[in-house]
Amino acid sequence: MNELRITSDGSHTLYSNTFREYFHSIFGAITESQHVFINNGLHYLKKNPVTIFEIGFGTGLNAYLTLLYALKNKQSVIYYAIEKYPLEAHDILSLNYTNILATESHEDEIFMQLHAAEWGKLIEIKSNFSIFKIKGDATLFLPDFYFDLIYYDAFAPEKQPEMWTYEIFRRLYGKLNQGGILVTYCVKGDVKRALKKAGFNIEKLPGPPGKREVLRAVKHC
Repeated sequence: MNELRITSDGSHTLYSNTFREYFHSIFGAITESQHVFINNGLHYLKKNPVTIFEIGFGTGLNAYLTLLYALKNKQSVIYYAIEKYPLEAHDILSLNYTNILATESHEDEIFMQLHAAEWGKLIEIKSNFSIFKIKGDATLFLPDFYFDLIYYDAFAPEKQPEMWTYEIFRRLYGKLNQGGILVTYCVKGDVKRALKKAGFNIEKLPGPPGKREVLRAVKHC
């Protein structure tokens, strides 16, 4: 059972009683996702078209922000996302992201389309945005596709230590295109060492409200 919480920027997050962890920052769910994944990832990369792989689809906020960015900037996106524990419908319907972010009626509808998209199939949401959702365990999954950008948004290492290992980062590194990047909110020492060992060059960046730093890891050409 998840509990709905309001964050400092007025947007919702969920609290997982299973993992005893918030899905997003209590200092601002939308603010954090925009800063970590869109600004430091998608906008920074400036590649069009772009293939994205999200680890932890969760509330769908990162995918929704990406889709809104793609519509505004005429960006072509193929978006893969893996999730072991998909949310129940009542959790999805309770979230207020469209109330804050949607400026047109179709932008309200596409949030639910992201969640309604069939698992295991490439679904076109807009002409420039398609999503392929994978219901599975990211620690066991070996992608048969290559990508330019990784949104690494698993629960924190103390909650899901198996998600932050050298083995999983090495596997992802091998499927990342040259010059591709991985962005995450986590800057713990063990995570940085695992990423470096896997081959990434890492850089710490200023964080969103409530967090001093975040991380960007690059696969150099």
